Amino acid sequence: MSEEADLRRLARATGLMIEWEDASGRRKMVAPDTLRAVLGALGFPAGSAGQVRESLRTWHQALKASPPPLYTAAPGATLRLPAQAGRYRLTAEDGLAVEGTATPAPGGARLTVPALPGYYLLEIGSAHFTLAVAPAHGHRIEDACPGGRAWGLAVQLYSLKRSGDGGIGDYTALQSFAAGAAAQGADAVAISPVHAQFTADPSRSSPYAPSSRLRLDVRHADGETLMEDAPPFPPELKAEWARLEALDLIDWPASTRARLARLRQLYDAFLRLAPDELRKAFAAFRTEGGTSLENHARFEALHASQLAQDAGRWQWRSWPAALRDPESAEVAAFAEAQAEEVGYHAFLQWLADRGLSGAQQAAREGGARIGLIADLAVGVDGGGSDAWARQTEFLPGVEIGAPPDIFNARGQSWGITTYSPHGLVANGFGAFREMLGAAFRNAGGVRLDHVLGLRRLWLVPQGASPADGCYIRYPQEDLLRLVALESQRAQAIAIGEDLGTVPEGFRPQLQSAGIAGMRVMWFEQSGRGFKNPARWTREAVSMTSTHDLPTVAGWWRGRDLEWRTKLGSTLEGQEETRLSERPKLWAAFRKAGVARGPGPGPEEVGKVADAAAAYIGRAHCELALLPLEDALAAVEQPNMPGTVDEHPNWRRRLDPPVEMLFHDPAFEQRLRALARARRAPE
Repeated sequence: MSEEADLRRLARATGLMIEWEDASGRRKMVAPDTLRAVLGALGFPAGSAGQVRESLRTWHQALKASPPPLYTAAPGATLRLPAQAGRYRLTAEDGLAVEGTATPAPGGARLTVPALPGYYLLEIGSAHFTLAVAPAHGHRIEDACPGGRAWGLAVQLYSLKRSGDGGIGDYTALQSFAAGAAAQGADAVAISPVHAQFTADPSRSSPYAPSSRLRLDVRHADGETLMEDAPPFPPELKAEWARLEALDLIDWPASTRARLARLRQLYDAFLRLAPDELRKAFAAFRTEGGTSLENHARFEALHASQLAQDAGRWQWRSWPAALRDPESAEVAAFAEAQAEEVGYHAFLQWLADRGLSGAQQAAREGGARIGLIADLAVGVDGGGSDAWARQTEFLPGVEIGAPPDIFNARGQSWGITTYSPHGLVANGFGAFREMLGAAFRNAGGVRLDHVLGLRRLWLVPQGASPADGCYIRYPQEDLLRLVALESQRAQAIAIGEDLGTVPEGFRPQLQSAGIAGMRVMWFEQSGRGFKNPARWTREAVSMTSTHDLPTVAGWWRGRDLEWRTKLGSTLEGQEETRLSERPKLWAAFRKAGVARGPGPGPEEVGKVADAAAAYIGRAHCELALLPLEDALAAVEQPNMPGTVDEHPNWRRRLDPPVEMLFHDPAFEQRLRALARARRAPE
């Protein structure tokens, strides 16, 4: 067999796709050099014929030596295991156990799976496995909101304003916002990701490149009401707090430093003055958080310590060798010597958890049937706490992104990594299950960013062009079953961001698992114009726009085109296309019965925002989510993909503040229009 044939065998065995279909439907073959680079980054040297053969041997030996510790299955299904046939014992989470006999099967044994969904310990001979029995589907929107026609708001948490917030939207503002939305009849409030960032690096601002998806962003934490005798602000910090609060754009470095300075002051007061009840609550939180919380707190303390010694040690792989291992004696010694500092970072997580939990409670107590919908980013920064703490479960040496398409001729590399499919299987999907549990913890739903990642992801070797990447397959069936199981256990819905080029058959698979899709107004078009919303997918969420796309007001006015011109990324014929699309959108509004008369001028954005809110309300979808920017007829969009500093991404604050927001006439009018449209017969 030729060297290239062996290379393809190795690629297929390890899950790499040697061919793929681009956005135009054309088949593409991955170049051998790209396969070698990606395989090498994944720990399978392929630079020569000998290395390829050795990597193949290593791969097959590993499969034989270590069978997966967890298997997923449907209720009542027949399961084959790499174990000797004979007596087995299945123990459910409540301790109830049943015994049976597994029959022989090629390569192992065969048994019948329990009918009740859940996790089971399976003991068969000397082998032990975890069995995850998934329900037919997860907790769906129709389960949470019988009768459908639910609606809600989507908000970038940082953009909320309230008096005393110090320049960053926080969980206290979210609590007021959620209560206000529920009082208006909203069933859901979808929020931007609140994953943990890097407290030692206050410049970080993208919510989609976090340090950890298991812990929370403490920059949104508010500890002012934790204790009755909270210490007063020092004069300089009070002045800085007020200055930052007055800004229209978030100054992330300055606001983060100010917020952390205040939280440090509150932590010091907590250590001295907290009543026993609070101390016990904090201790219980740390106990519940276990190793995961402890590792994150240790990482945060280590990261700050290493950066203080050498600014070049931002990435944990550049730390002294002993500190790169979270289980080393040196890390344990550091944590013991810096117990108060580690405790500080655990304290921050406690405050954040209390704040997010309070917002969910406010929504549900206000009548929202779903409450918060958390946003689960597709990956993390490879230099963060998740990648440090669970190194065998993450992809090394690569970044995830997207192949070249009509919008990005060079492809995209997002600067983040995620779980390795091999690492997930080898570790019983532990990191994935823990991540889902964290996402559902304080929410009635979760939006899975780039849900295609459950099927495949585009890998780019670090330092390579995004075009020189390839797809890697994921154990889709197992991942969908685990999402469905965790969704049912939490009694919370799951939404998949299924936008862009979606492989044929993938959306029906999501629907079968109970994962709702997304239908965004800009994309719901055909050759004749915008589609009638009454024909949009039922098992989906209707939206006017997303954080990566123009707002309704911005699109109508052409603000996104102005930005493209300013940034030198103008698309050919964009002005002419927009001129032709405006009347088509207004015609769709009129046909749907949410607008009358001739289309307004480019500056009359309020009328268009009014109609758009009602338009997505008329959608056949089970849930409609109106972004806060469109509820306020804001012109600027939160994020412009492909930019870093050229556009103020993730920095815009929205007026009015939450104390006045639900009394704003135009805002209330759009919410009423959306609510009426949801009540109207289809």
